[in-house]
Amino acid sequence: MNILRVRCRSAEDFRSLYCSDHPDGGLFCATTTELVPETPVVIEIACKGLPNKVLVRGVVVFWRPASPRLGIRAGALVRFAPEEAGKREFMLETLMGGREASPRRKHARIPVRMPAKVRIGNDLHATEAELCEIGVSGALFVTATLPAVGTDVVIDIVPPGAVAPMSIAGRVLYHAGPCQAGVMFREGSGSRRLRELVRRFKLP
Repeated sequence: MNILRVRCRSAEDFRSLYCSDHPDGGLFCATTTELVPETPVVIEIACKGLPNKVLVRGVVVFWRPASPRLGIRAGALVRFAPEEAGKREFMLETLMGGREASPRRKHARIPVRMPAKVRIGNDLHATEAELCEIGVSGALFVTATLPAVGTDVVIDIVPPGAVAPMSIAGRVLYHAGPCQAGVMFREGSGSRRLRELVRRFKLP
């Protein structure tokens, strides 16, 4: 997976790179690596005003080479994936001043695609879900039935190469769209195994 890193010194910098022509939104990412249209990528966005780096999936619309004489940088326009609408709205509202910034995370999140099951509290019934971000202290998952904010949940996943599922307890902190929920893990909830799992997916 191609990782494109975007660093903005201010909200104005972000707005100068943001593309509102696409319904799902998009961002121009400076890169000298030539990328073919429709190539899937992950954008790591760091901007003053955002509490943490935001990882957004998308696909390349076009790539252009640099033209120093005209002051044009090499880069790619990336269209955000439709399922990233919650992150897009969070960034726009936060950088436009319409939302109070959340507390800064202690640990970075890593983009993943991993099937999971979510159980509410001690309920034995599990809902099918997909883990799309994970870190040592929390995760983001997609599911058709969202647990309410403040709900205690247990996320069951099968680590790569393993047979037995791994259960991680946490609490829903926020909803990042109609189908996405952010969870903060409980301290000591399989912390050693969790750190090993996160290390496997760590970005270069």
